[in-house]
Amino acid sequence: MDPLSAKFIGAGLAAIGTGISAVGVGLIFGNFLLGALRNPSASDGQFGRVFIGVALAEGLGIFAFLVAILLLFVL
Repeated sequence: MDPLSAKFIGAGLAAIGTGISAVGVGLIFGNFLLGALRNPSASDGQFGRVFIGVALAEGLGIFAFLVAILLLFVL
């Protein structure tokens, strides 16, 4: 296999993580909304934890994007 094509395949596989991160953020907000509709009085206490989960999921997505960019342009 040509090293250039292997680099493109590796960057494409690393970029899948950004899409998975978007799915994770959607699941977090969807489950929070489902729980908030069932018990509205408890939603205020959980709102901070939602943003922590979203920040972690987005951080992993940005890390996957960074790895893909590094594979394309640096290596």
